[in-house]
Amino acid sequence: MVQSSLATKSQSFDLVKSEIEQTIKQAESSLERFQENRESGEDLQNCVDYLNQLRGIFILVELRGGTLLCQEAVSMANDVPVGANDDKNILLTTLSTALFILRRYVEYYHQQREDHPELLLPVINELREARKEKPYPESRFFDVDVRERPDFCCDLTLRPLEGAENEYEILARRMRLTFQVALLGILRERNEVVSKKLMSRAARGFARLCQGAPMGQMWCLLAMVTDAMLDRAMGFNKARKRLLMRLEKYAREVVYVGKVATTKDAPDSIVKDLIYLLYRSGSANPEVVKVLGAYSLTPSDFPDSMLDAHARRLYGPGSDVLRSLSEALQEELNQLKDKLDIIERGIEPDLAELASIADALERLANTLLMLDLNRLAGIAREEASRLRKWESENRLPAEDELYRLADSVLGVEDAVMQIVTRGITSETDALASASGRREESIYLQEAIWVVAEEARGALTLAKRAITAFMESDYDKLHLANLPATLHSIWGGLEMVDDPKAAGVIARVAASIQERLLDAREPPAIQVLEALADALTSLEYYIESIGRREESNADLLKLAESSLADVGL
Repeated sequence: MVQSSLATKSQSFDLVKSEIEQTIKQAESSLERFQENRESGEDLQNCVDYLNQLRGIFILVELRGGTLLCQEAVSMANDVPVGANDDKNILLTTLSTALFILRRYVEYYHQQREDHPELLLPVINELREARKEKPYPESRFFDVDVRERPDFCCDLTLRPLEGAENEYEILARRMRLTFQVALLGILRERNEVVSKKLMSRAARGFARLCQGAPMGQMWCLLAMVTDAMLDRAMGFNKARKRLLMRLEKYAREVVYVGKVATTKDAPDSIVKDLIYLLYRSGSANPEVVKVLGAYSLTPSDFPDSMLDAHARRLYGPGSDVLRSLSEALQEELNQLKDKLDIIERGIEPDLAELASIADALERLANTLLMLDLNRLAGIAREEASRLRKWESENRLPAEDELYRLADSVLGVEDAVMQIVTRGITSETDALASASGRREESIYLQEAIWVVAEEARGALTLAKRAITAFMESDYDKLHLANLPATLHSIWGGLEMVDDPKAAGVIARVAASIQERLLDAREPPAIQVLEALADALTSLEYYIESIGRREESNADLLKLAESSLADVGL
């Protein structure tokens, strides 16, 4: 029956496809004429009429995304007055973009025969944000009633709080800091894997603080969501970042309001967004399937990875355009490499060639800049400047200078070749950083890699040793070698010029010696938890430098805070 309905819907669309395309074209033409002549109220009204006509058609053929987009576009057009000044340019540009994306979506639906309205949410939200309206959540097209909720915490093992009265406050502050470090990493688009792990840790910590209280359900659900996002390599779009920023408000309340904040229920809107992320993950993990089953849902057969791939097709240039662009840039780079080869071989070297190569690099930089590939453009401009300098000094480059120039050109070429598969994205531009790191000493890179590997192993060993120490009724033999092992990591980190991380390692080693090995009484559970948190934060920090990514100093601050909370 569903297949029959889909077939009927598809046939209905085929009957009106040409009319939809023609109407979109007429709306674009009317808008373009109005942009050229802002006093032409007739053209603006025609654009509104065409949008309303499209909305009616989309309602008939049941394309929900198209219907909502046209509705928002009409509201946008109505906000533009006749004789609009330049301050309305953003509205007109956003409206023009929306019509272009709508045309692409009509082509997409005709090819795929599947309606995925969530693909249109980014441009719909751009229309709303341009009008200063609140953007829709990612679950806008997700139909589920979350008023009846299962127990989201039933599959999470949460140890009850023990010890002193102030343990709640100490743990609450530490978990909020953990949440903030994770959120900051996500907003700055740093190592997403580490940020997800930190978010999961913070969510479990808050669930522990709220144990048995209604708000704990939200934190348990967030822990489940972050685990699924980590498992399925899901990214963070604007809507997901906004959701996490909303959750930070509840983390703040746990700290500043106290236990009273844990007694209220989480809003249905947040729970719905989190359930949607579980659904969209496509994860078949038992705990995810159990939660979705409570709402008569199964994991999506159009998971986040497929959604991203389809969005790239819809919002980015077509693959044929990307291929043509890549080939044109590669052709220019090939000419550059030929000229460099002539200089390197010493075949009739001519200083005039340096100016010619510099001109070519500057043209390439301008092209990359227009494509918003700023890092790659920066590399091309930097090398052009060096060539100008050599020309002014009336000399040819030395062998090492020439190799550096060739290396930069090859780095840009590598990124240009990947435009076809990656698209014109920040990932493509980030390849510039990888090429920049080639300038570092290969021996230093190798040393950092070896230190990171050794440190990861030692920190994992340290966490296991502390766990065994607790489970064996505080048998100190499990910890006997830890201070010496951690001290060896301290030496490695000092050697690769990372004194801050080395300082934290030294502090952890000293704390284990003084508070666990030398102490006569068993340590408080809060001390062991603080050490475990500090070791985990260090492990995430080491993971980033081991991958040769930019180190995240916030993780070191988190480790220091964990130790300071219990006077270590």
